[in-house]
Amino acid sequence: MAAELGIEAHVLRHWEQVGALTPRRDGKGYRVYDDEALEQARTVLKLRRAGLSLPEVIAAMAPTKEAAQAVVRAKIAALEDEVASRRAVITFLQHTVECRHRYLDECPGCAAFAREP
Repeated sequence: MAAELGIEAHVLRHWEQVGALTPRRDGKGYRVYDDEALEQARTVLKLRRAGLSLPEVIAAMAPTKEAAQAVVRAKIAALEDEVASRRAVITFLQHTVECRHRYLDECPGCAAFAREP
């Protein structure tokens, strides 16, 4: 299953150890990666690639939809904040490229950006 997902086997074992993946066990205690486990692992992988931490992944896979949605909404809000912050940086950098002042500290626009939190 690890090869099919393009990850290392130890990653699957780690996901199981922290509770993000719960493959069933056969009579001898060996993990059985059936279709259900594969789908669960794909979901974990997609959520990790979307930027969720393993604790967030576990919470996002909660049995109740409300609990899962709360985690996803919080992640969306954090990503939106990050996007807004990066847009402000892009605006500042574009200004510095077009700025007529030789030094950034001589420019009121650059100084205003520097004072922002």
